[in-house]
Amino acid sequence: MNWISLAAVFFIIWWLMLFVSLPFGLRTQDDENELVLGTTSSAPRGPHMLRAVIRTTLLTAAIFALFYVLTRVLGYSIDDIPRVVPEFR
Repeated sequence: MNWISLAAVFFIIWWLMLFVSLPFGLRTQDDENELVLGTTSSAPRGPHMLRAVIRTTLLTAAIFALFYVLTRVLGYSIDDIPRVVPEFR
């Protein structure tokens, strides 16, 4: 794996973790009892994207480090995954 494919793997993991971590820590206007006219009560109270991006990047770095150790340091590959489906002959 060269650095371009490692960057692609990091980006894919980051994108997935962004959508996984977005709901965590989200406070709605209904939760805070501060409803702004013209919005729904389920709308977020304030922007929290910077916290979400930081949380996503830290989570992705941990997952990517685990991936890197498993593939580069320990030498595991997709062929090392045991077969789950039986072979039919």
